[in-house]
Amino acid sequence: MTASPAADTPSAPPAIPRITETSSHAARLAFLLGELRLPTIKHLWPDLAAQSDKEGWPAARFLAALVEHELADRERRRIERHLLEARLPIGKTLDNFDFNAVPVISKAHITALTSGNAWLEAGANLLLFGPAGVGKSHLSAAIGLALVEAGFRVLFTRTTDLVQRLQIARRELTLEAAISKLDRYHLLILDDISYVTKDQAETSVLFELISRRYEYRSLLITANQAFGEWNKIFPDQAMTLAAVDRLVHHATILEMNVESFRRRAAIEHKRTPGRPASRQTPKISS
Repeated sequence: MTASPAADTPSAPPAIPRITETSSHAARLAFLLGELRLPTIKHLWPDLAAQSDKEGWPAARFLAALVEHELADRERRRIERHLLEARLPIGKTLDNFDFNAVPVISKAHITALTSGNAWLEAGANLLLFGPAGVGKSHLSAAIGLALVEAGFRVLFTRTTDLVQRLQIARRELTLEAAISKLDRYHLLILDDISYVTKDQAETSVLFELISRRYEYRSLLITANQAFGEWNKIFPDQAMTLAAVDRLVHHATILEMNVESFRRRAAIEHKRTPGRPASRQTPKISS
């Protein structure tokens, strides 16, 4: 009896995945993700794909995990960029600000301000007054840091430095453009406004900046002098009144009228002769 041809024919071998084709798809995917500027997904998708295959994830869960990682990393990079551009003094945080040394300042109130939603959206201002050494600069920088971490854009600058840059812009006929560039910042921190000299050129650009941001973008200003002394900053009474009026119209005013931390530290050091000077950085500084 003749054997059936089918019985003599060996069964077809199982299909073998074509590794070269898989590698080609992976390379193309990496290229496409680069074109779409999705670096985190480009980096993570092989590991997440392997985990997804092993645990049997639905496609929607796999895609959602990739997108969540991309968004989280994008937010981290954005905050890093904004921290760099904010030019905040290093190490000045709310955690290392000594609220016990400035009991007139409520930690709960400051924490509420760092959410930023209401007053920054309204273009309101924050004004910190007090003598040198009570922590105005530290507190303003710490507020700025918290706001950057909350998603806002902040710029910290000594008032004299900014005024000088604006004066140069005026001489180069680019003052309007220079002030407009500052509009990108939700909060502009002007440290030590009291050190601006009573000069027509300096105070006029400062007044233009205050007027431009009025009810539009917020200012945080620190000053050693109360408003009654601001005639030492602006050259005439009318400009002084106009500047103060714009600043206080929508403002929270914090008066830090306590003894200078540095002065207290110096007195304490004198009371303990022979004691080596501490190398530890004070918690607060002006």
